[in-house]
Amino acid sequence: MQHHHSVDALGVLPGPFGAGLRAALASDENVQAAFEVDLTPGLRFAPGLLVLTDRRLLAQGTDAAAQEWPLAPGMALRMLDHGGVGTLELHDADRRLALWRFTLGRHPQALHLQQRLERQLALLENSQAVAAPEEEDTPRCAACGTPLPPDSDECPACARQQPPRASTWVLLRLWRFARPYRKQLAAGFALTLASTAASLVPPYMTIPLMDDILIPYQSGQQIPTGMVMLYLGGLLLAALLAWGLGWARTYILALVSERIGADLRTTTYEHLLRLSLDYFGSKRTGDLMARIGSETDRINVFLSLNALDFATDVLMIVMTSVILFSINPWLALVTLVPLPFIAWLIHNVRDRLRTGFEKIDRVWSEVTNVLADTIPGIRVVKAFAQESREAQRFRAANQHNLEVNDRLNKTWSLFAPTVSLMTEVGLLVVWGFGIWLVARNQITVGVLAAFIAYIGRFYTRLDSMSRIVSVTQKAAAGAKRIFDILDHVSNVPDPANPVRVNKVEGAIEMRDIGFRYGSRTVIRNLSLDIRPGEMIGLVGHSGSGKSTLVNLISRFYDVSDGAILVDGVDIRRMAVSDFRRHIGLVLQEPFLFFGTIAENIAYGRPDATRDEIVAAARAAHAHEFILRLPHGYDSLVGERGQGLSGGERQRISIARALLIDPRILILDEATSAVDTETEKEIQKALDNLVQGRTTIAIAHRLSTLRKADRLVVMDRGEVVEVGPHDELMAQQGAYWRLYEAQARRAEEDAEAAGVRVESTRQHSAHPAGK
Repeated sequence: MQHHHSVDALGVLPGPFGAGLRAALASDENVQAAFEVDLTPGLRFAPGLLVLTDRRLLAQGTDAAAQEWPLAPGMALRMLDHGGVGTLELHDADRRLALWRFTLGRHPQALHLQQRLERQLALLENSQAVAAPEEEDTPRCAACGTPLPPDSDECPACARQQPPRASTWVLLRLWRFARPYRKQLAAGFALTLASTAASLVPPYMTIPLMDDILIPYQSGQQIPTGMVMLYLGGLLLAALLAWGLGWARTYILALVSERIGADLRTTTYEHLLRLSLDYFGSKRTGDLMARIGSETDRINVFLSLNALDFATDVLMIVMTSVILFSINPWLALVTLVPLPFIAWLIHNVRDRLRTGFEKIDRVWSEVTNVLADTIPGIRVVKAFAQESREAQRFRAANQHNLEVNDRLNKTWSLFAPTVSLMTEVGLLVVWGFGIWLVARNQITVGVLAAFIAYIGRFYTRLDSMSRIVSVTQKAAAGAKRIFDILDHVSNVPDPANPVRVNKVEGAIEMRDIGFRYGSRTVIRNLSLDIRPGEMIGLVGHSGSGKSTLVNLISRFYDVSDGAILVDGVDIRRMAVSDFRRHIGLVLQEPFLFFGTIAENIAYGRPDATRDEIVAAARAAHAHEFILRLPHGYDSLVGERGQGLSGGERQRISIARALLIDPRILILDEATSAVDTETEKEIQKALDNLVQGRTTIAIAHRLSTLRKADRLVVMDRGEVVEVGPHDELMAQQGAYWRLYEAQARRAEEDAEAAGVRVESTRQHSAHPAGK
């Protein structure tokens, strides 16, 4: 049984706007849910309120007047949550209507609002089916369990969750990139107008050539040579003028379109670099590469060729229509007979082509994703002899791409010939009507010949315009995927008025911080003070939140609750780039770029001198092995450093962190990927490095943290113990259990190794063994 809560039953709505929204409700309007928003779309703290009733969704905030959206079929409320910030998006069938943001502490209330809205929409869309008692054999959606409508295999709830289709209007958003080149675009349009006008001169000159020269000649008159030369010269001049103007137009607009495409690629890539890590966690590398590469190329081709052709076609059709009506209005009307049929056909095919091209884009991303996965991981593929499996993955993705293209080509292959057939039929009708007019002496043969020449150009342009539907929908689908990136707001934004960071002492204070990955709490109620120059060791079981904590300190994510302060300033008040210049980070899995050793060490300081690079390498105990390489510091390393061992990559990574001379040093399992001897060398360098720097170290082997000033023991996102190694061992608590368990494992490994060595010796002492 469905329960409704009236306004009176619910009581006063929450928040500062509750009373106003309550007064706006009708007396018979039932409130289903209310949700308090605490962030603006620009990620500033401000209150707001969403109220769902049985007929509409209302919203009130500090930055705008109250808004409302009547509930309608196809509407959906989508929820995203990444890096401490949740997002609610209201969509209809075609576009996004509104957006709200909130901290993830309010996630349960947002989820409740989303579920109540879905339930209300289901009642609205299928009220009779919901009101009737369901039979035991009622078909349900396999994904979400929602009852399916009669005679349908499509789930309305799942259909609402599909991404909105790209509208052709999205291409108008490209104007922000075209605006700097508006003068060149205006010149290109003027040249297009002039070249189109010049190309329309020759058919008009056929009228006097036919009526005044050729037809009188058949009646026995002499051909006036001077007039013939004049007309032929005019035709040649018009052709040359059309050619020159067309060349200038094409050249100017091609230059402009290339610059628009380059600006689009650069802007998209720069925006991508500013997004937080959670965005990349949900995206495939191949998909992002395809968007910035092939999608921008497709838009560039559309702007440089197809949009220019479309503008020329429109001008040609308009100007030709004016000339035709000026010559003979009745014959011009007959010329336009196929237009309504072609417009109807374009309208019906357009949506099918648009959705088809969007699907092709997604499927093509699957192909590039296989390449992006396999090529960087080719060593793993070969190590496990999975070449045939990866080939099959690519073959399957390629086959899927082929099938989707085949389905779309069925529609497109029928569309283009149908338009051509209509134009041919139209030309036939014009011939018939024109001959009838000549027979009644209403037009001359020259007028009919000029008409046929104009109509040939008119129908050719009409056919070209119909074909541009395909490329326009391709460009619209590509533009939507580009603006999906540009519209995404970073969950780690820069403040509007950042605090300038000139020098950092290194004092870190965490005040009751909390953090969630989606709906899963990772850090809760954590408070910790770290003094400048202090070395802190983070220990705990896998999944206890150690790496998440250093990610929060580095501001790769923002906390959901509480605050992190450096030198007494909330790090969210600092510019992200300024703050991170004072942090040196050494990851568990070092990443090297394709380039020289020196370039990789100097990545954080590209202007560093060779002496500074060498000094950093010496401090990281990397100088000796670098000199053994064929070209020393100028030796090229392969992609991701595949030409070096794990220990060598790690030491270069440490040198890279050393070179920027950070005040805060974060070591995330920095020595876990190296052997014991290499670890000793790195440890000697780290002992000198941590002097005077605030250091936070995560280590797999607890013995490497014995020199830390304090050890912080974490469990399930909370700090359970803090203190020096000896003190924590004396307490025999969580740290003592971790240390003892690791020591026992080390002893067991040593004993097992000793047994294996002993058995080997016994076997070698009795080689016959028989």
